[in-house]
Amino acid sequence: MSPETFKTWRKSLGLKQKEAADKLGLKKRVIQYYEKGDRDGKTVEIPKNVELACVALALGYEGFDAAVLPAREEAGSDEEA
Repeated sequence: MSPETFKTWRKSLGLKQKEAADKLGLKKRVIQYYEKGDRDGKTVEIPKNVELACVALALGYEGFDAAVLPAREEAGSDEEA
């Protein structure tokens, strides 16, 4: 996820930087680093878990609830022998 994409995500949800930080469990300053793309001249990568959390929030998921996930058929049993 690029800094531009991250900022577009935040703005598309109508979130201020502090609100985005709260929803992602981060500090506002980290949000600023992600949007700028660097910290003290060094490139800042947006971690995959943050990117996935952004997707979840964009889809309306505020917290994990297994009950809302679609059932998945496995090719075998989950039971232990």
